[in-house]
Amino acid sequence: MRRTPEPYLWLLFSGGGVVAALVLPVLVLLFGVLMPLGVVDWPTAAHLRDLAGNPVVRVAVPVVVVLCLFHAAHRIRFTSEELLGIARFDPIIAVLCYGGAIVGGVVATLLMV
Repeated sequence: MRRTPEPYLWLLFSGGGVVAALVLPVLVLLFGVLMPLGVVDWPTAAHLRDLAGNPVVRVAVPVVVVLCLFHAAHRIRFTSEELLGIARFDPIIAVLCYGGAIVGGVVATLLMV
């Protein structure tokens, strides 16, 4: 019996969906609405530097990025196969989608180091 990584990909997909549903709306509200309207002050460069130096933030940002990227990769993979009818190219599409998510996660991690 051959084992497949599919359950782990679905786990990353669902985790990314939860993170995207909880974190991204707050960021859009802050940086897209409240700060441009002047309700909340923009953070200073020194404040952002201090925030990025916090070990919890250094771990949390790459985790959020990786989960959101895997969620997007999973959606892109299955949506493109269904809508475009290109399921015969599944291995190539999977490598491109999940490979892109891995590369994005590595870049996010390197930027936070």
